[in-house]
Amino acid sequence: MTKRILVVEDTADNREIIRDMLDAAGYAMIAAVNGVEGVRLAESEKPDLILMDMQMPEIDGYEATRQIKAMPALAHIPIIAVTSYALAGDEAKTRAAGCDDYVAKPFSPRLLMQKIRKHIG
Repeated sequence: MTKRILVVEDTADNREIIRDMLDAAGYAMIAAVNGVEGVRLAESEKPDLILMDMQMPEIDGYEATRQIKAMPALAHIPIIAVTSYALAGDEAKTRAAGCDDYVAKPFSPRLLMQKIRKHIG
């Protein structure tokens, strides 16, 4: 069965790049354009993994991650922060919100795929 990845990202170009990468690797992508939609789709779709942007409209990725991890049915889903926040302490902040891993933008497709495979194969 194809693994499904929820990509919560407000920038269309970034969604397109990630979609192409995931398609080439044999993963199915579900897209959300803001944190509110990301939480809703996480609940309804129960993806195998979530790629979460941290800076978005509605609610940011930190709050969306906290809400997802607070739901017992979703808490096990790995969340990888994919964010332009790349200063000292930013990775720790994403992990404190509940993210399981972290990739800084602009990201290396190879590094992102390594982290995805580490969490879901």
